[in-house]
Amino acid sequence: MAETTPLYETYMRAPLRFERGEGVWLVAEDGSRYLDFAAGVAVNSLGHAHPHLVAALKDQAEKVWHLSNLYEIPGQEKLAKRLTDNTFADKVFFTNSGAEALECAIKTARRYQFAKGRTERFHVITFEGAFHGRTLATIAAGGQAKYLEGFGPKAPGFVQVPFGDLDAVKDAITEETAAILIEPIQGEGGIRPAPKAFLQALRDLCDEYGLMLIFDEVQCGVGRTGKLFAYEWSGIAPDILAAAKGIGGGFPLGACLATEEAASGMVAGTHGSTYGGNPLAMAVGNAVLDVVLGDGFLEHVRDVSLVFRQGLASLADRFPDVIEEIRGEGLMLGIKAVVPSADLLKAIRAEKMLAVPAGENVIRLLPPLITTAEEAREGLARIERASETLTAVKQRATA
Repeated sequence: MAETTPLYETYMRAPLRFERGEGVWLVAEDGSRYLDFAAGVAVNSLGHAHPHLVAALKDQAEKVWHLSNLYEIPGQEKLAKRLTDNTFADKVFFTNSGAEALECAIKTARRYQFAKGRTERFHVITFEGAFHGRTLATIAAGGQAKYLEGFGPKAPGFVQVPFGDLDAVKDAITEETAAILIEPIQGEGGIRPAPKAFLQALRDLCDEYGLMLIFDEVQCGVGRTGKLFAYEWSGIAPDILAAAKGIGGGFPLGACLATEEAASGMVAGTHGSTYGGNPLAMAVGNAVLDVVLGDGFLEHVRDVSLVFRQGLASLADRFPDVIEEIRGEGLMLGIKAVVPSADLLKAIRAEKMLAVPAGENVIRLLPPLITTAEEAREGLARIERASETLTAVKQRATA
């Protein structure tokens, strides 16, 4: 009889138990060391047990943990100022997760239209293959049947169109449209970057029709692509942006960034969070920015990415029966597999390296941003051995 668990059985967990981490490494209970190129699904942006983050958390833990937003929290002011100084945004709302940041972004866009007297505008255009979270609103925004099934009627106000199809976007715009929501790089959808020209065209459409442009940078933000936020590669800026994951370096933290105009409808009482922006999260978030905004850090991400991507391209040339294509930007990379991606993930894990599955038969490689060129090459060596194993298996099967 299978062992029962008191936990909800909503995850297909790997039989691995880790007790501590050191930089890009995780150490299991049996002492095995794993190269962590999953980073908690792009969360552990500065690796494990980063001394600056640990010190910031310990220092704040000895002062005050929680106050609620009934009072001013200096850490919020500091972190918000740093985010607005370094982005398009003028205003920030802090949350505990990416889904909450997206909920805030959607509410901000709808409330903007309401405050302008356009009460009929609440529809949001989203894209096939998207993933925006697990709340009832964000699964409706993502539109994927596997996440919607069994949870009652889909929350109204979301219209999905094919990813990258500008004509479909134009056709979807009606008098009820409030905003367009897109991931600059689809993460769970298979590391699919939106073309620069497409994002620019969406900006033009939003300007033409008075719509809010929302970027979901929960996964691709905070240095992951080699810029502080991925929108910087496109030459345009959104009105609203949702961030999370790497912004807390492993501590639960999210943020909704917006222009002054976009946030103009979010007045007292329209939104709130009990834990959002708590002093512990603010201490860690500020510590993350200390590092990410430090001299040369983002350049380091781009340099290591080049080493990693060139190595992956070489592996794709050498193992065409295993690897079809390399995708992504910065240290948000994907291997589109020829073999079942589950087999590739299993083979990589057998080499004591962690990666993340995604759609379109893709394996995500999301190493900590502190990864060195040497550590990237170690990861490449392990992927090479995994590819050799799968090639041998395939050869035996066809012999």
